[in-house]
Amino acid sequence: MKQFEIQGVTGRSKIVVGEHLENVRFYLPDTPVVIITDDTVAGLYEKNFPSVPVIKIGFGEGIKTLDTVAGIYRELIRLEADRSAFLLGIGGGIVCDVTGFVASTYLRGVRFGYAPTTLLAQVDASVGGKTGVNVDGYKNMAGVFSQPEFVVCDPMVLKTLPERELCSGFAEIVKHAAISDAAYFTYLEKNVANALALDPEVLERIIYDSVAIKAGVVNRDETEKGERRKLNFGHTFGHAVEKTTGLPHGEAVSIGMVVAAKLSAARGMLMPDDVDRIIQLLSCFHLPTRMDSDREKILDALARDKKREGDGIHFVLLTAIGNAVVEKITVAEISQSV
Repeated sequence: MKQFEIQGVTGRSKIVVGEHLENVRFYLPDTPVVIITDDTVAGLYEKNFPSVPVIKIGFGEGIKTLDTVAGIYRELIRLEADRSAFLLGIGGGIVCDVTGFVASTYLRGVRFGYAPTTLLAQVDASVGGKTGVNVDGYKNMAGVFSQPEFVVCDPMVLKTLPERELCSGFAEIVKHAAISDAAYFTYLEKNVANALALDPEVLERIIYDSVAIKAGVVNRDETEKGERRKLNFGHTFGHAVEKTTGLPHGEAVSIGMVVAAKLSAARGMLMPDDVDRIIQLLSCFHLPTRMDSDREKILDALARDKKREGDGIHFVLLTAIGNAVVEKITVAEISQSV
C-alpha cells in the first residue's frame, strides 16, 4: 500500500493506493456519513459499504446533470444532513464528479471523500479536486475546484470491470506517460499484456505512477492557471468527440491524443516516429485512434469548449514523448489535422 498527499488552497487530500474497499470505513470521520453511488456499483459492492444511508443515482453520462444534483440535495434534506455531514462517493468518475460537486455546494460546502471503483476514476477523475456536471451535453460546464479529504484506490475491484471500460482507463494512463514521463511510457509499452491481465504488481505500479504524476501537477497548479492544463492532452478534441458521438470518455480521449500528436508533428515539434509509438500503444490497449464520424459536428462542439478564449483554444501539444506544452491555437488549425 502506498500513499501521498495533495496540498491545495482548497484543502489537503490523502491518496491511498492498494487499500481494500471494505477498509474505507477506517478513513471516515466520526460524523454522519452519506454514501453516493450508482446502481451497478451498489449491486456489486454494497455488502462492503459502511452501514450508513446510501443515495443511488443511476448509471451513465446521462445522469451527470444538475437535475441529478438537485435530486441528491432533496434526499440529503430528507435525511436531515447538516454541515457536519460527510459525503462518500463510491463508484466511477461520474459518481466522483457528482459527489464532489454536491459536497462543495450543499449548505455551502461539506466534507467528502472517494472510493473510486473504475480504472479511469482511480487514475484521473478522483484525483486533483475538479468536480462538475454537464449542461446540455457539454462536459463539466458547471463545477468547482474542491479537494476530497481522501481517495482510497482498491485495484482488486477493477476485476469486475467490462474490458471496454477498463481500456478507457488505460487512455488516461497513456496520457500521463505521454505528457510527463518517457520512461513510464516505455514501461507501458513493455507491459501491455500484464496490464490488460490485471497483474497485481503491474496494476499497482501504473495506478501509483499515474496518480503521482497528476498529484505532482496539481500540487504545483491546483486551479489550472498554467501547468495543470497539460493534463488536458487529448481532452480538448476528445470532449468534442465524446459529446458528438457518445463514445466512452477514454476512447474519445484516445482519438484526441492522436489528433494532438499529429498536430504536434505538423508543427515540427514531435517526431513522426513518436506519433507512431503513441498510436501503437493506444491500439495495444484496444483504443480507437481515428475518427469515423461527422467531422463538422465535432469541430462545432470543439468551438464551444470551455477552454476557448476568443478565437483560440488552449491546446496541449508534445515536443517529445514525456514533454508537453500548451499553445493557444485556432479551431481552423486543429481542423487541418483531423
